[in-house]
Amino acid sequence: MGGADIAGVIDRLTDAVVVCVGDLMLDRFVEGKVSRISPEAPIPILQIARRRTDLGGVGNVARNLAALGATTRLFGAVGRDAEADEVRGVLRGLPRLSAELTVLEGRPTTVKTRFMAGTQQLLRTDDEGVGPLDAEARDRLVEAASAALDGAGALVLSDYGKGVVCEDVAARLIAAARAAGVPVVCDPKGRDFTKYRGAQWLTPNRAELALASGLPVADGDQVVAACAHIVRTAGVDGLLATRSEQGMTLFGPGGASHLPTRARAVFDVAGAGDTVVAALAAGLAGGAAPDAAAQLANQAAGVVVGKVGTAVAYPEEILAAAHEAAWIGDEAKVAPLAAACDRVAAWRRQGQRVGFTNGCFDLLHPGHLALIRQARAACDRLVVGLNSDASVRRLKGPERPVQSEAARAAVLASLAAVDLVVIFADDTPLEVIRALTPDLLVKGADYAKDAVVGAREVESWGGRVLLADLLDGHSTSATLKRLNGR
Repeated sequence: MGGADIAGVIDRLTDAVVVCVGDLMLDRFVEGKVSRISPEAPIPILQIARRRTDLGGVGNVARNLAALGATTRLFGAVGRDAEADEVRGVLRGLPRLSAELTVLEGRPTTVKTRFMAGTQQLLRTDDEGVGPLDAEARDRLVEAASAALDGAGALVLSDYGKGVVCEDVAARLIAAARAAGVPVVCDPKGRDFTKYRGAQWLTPNRAELALASGLPVADGDQVVAACAHIVRTAGVDGLLATRSEQGMTLFGPGGASHLPTRARAVFDVAGAGDTVVAALAAGLAGGAAPDAAAQLANQAAGVVVGKVGTAVAYPEEILAAAHEAAWIGDEAKVAPLAAACDRVAAWRRQGQRVGFTNGCFDLLHPGHLALIRQARAACDRLVVGLNSDASVRRLKGPERPVQSEAARAAVLASLAAVDLVVIFADDTPLEVIRALTPDLLVKGADYAKDAVVGAREVESWGGRVLLADLLDGHSTSATLKRLNGR
């Protein structure tokens, strides 16, 4: 499938409605660097630089669906604890998502904590309870999820073996989806795939396929034979088997096809399976044929393995991958905050220092260019925060901006010194700075450092504030006054 074809699939993702049921968990990442060994034991000492929290399991499926633009209805289980409140808080921040969580007494919310030195995982700790839900909890979950199938285009069962997708729940939900004419996509676990009998698609990785089939899966022919065995014995329609650097194999009623992957740097495969099941389900729910939905999933998976942790793929990244180019023109330099955070994290993994500056940049003039050049000279990558039109009006008055935010962003993105543009709606870029955690914050020397928004925060995580020299005689406001004869 070419870039133009996949663009058509992507365009329909906003029409997709997907119901997700599965094991919900919280993924914590404690990141830093190791420079010495403990004198107390032969273990590395991690100097912590930052902490972050993401959703894992079916929560990461929901994150991927949100990134793709699909509407998501999520059903899972949590404990009665502070971690459950944290899960709810993260879910509330996802667009086009509604969640109904079953609260389990005496069982904790699943939390996985990974300690990272650069791209190297030093240790993982799991705090969890495992086993099927009790009968009452299962009934509540199945009833709610079945009702949500009305108007949906796909049902995802995300099975991490924690107990939510037990045999009873899987059978009842697959039957309900079949009755409603909704295709079922399962991310399977374990040796016995008959648990998912009646599902349209399973998305095992190579190891899972080998375990469930009992057959070798070293090459394409062997993978096809293993898929055929699963279809025949488990009673499912087809499989999209992921094969790491060898791409994917789609096996279904229409036969078998191999989807090659494009060579790229692989930083972390954690959560890639969630991306596959989300993209496949979103494509199907958006009306794509199985082969087109599988191509979408293949490209999306290729994007996320280049990121650390449970990451997501955005439509512009998928389209860029389909075109086999890093970016598609300067427009791809303009990104929403979530996508910008991913790119900044990727730059940091490459050892690059990230700088940030911000402004309205209405009628770009030499003073702006001087500021941007100085900022870029002091870092490896420069992110520019751009006030939205509404923000500029509040700051500058009802007649501003002269140029729309889209036009201003396009002009900034065309500059070689600018690596990324993030439009923000607040009067200040504080939330953007907190999210990106830049190593360098740049403002003009007409500011005192204490007055620079975000300066305290940047210095708190070891960053630096630079007050750039100003180029006298250049001002948008002054230019407009001269144009108006004032």
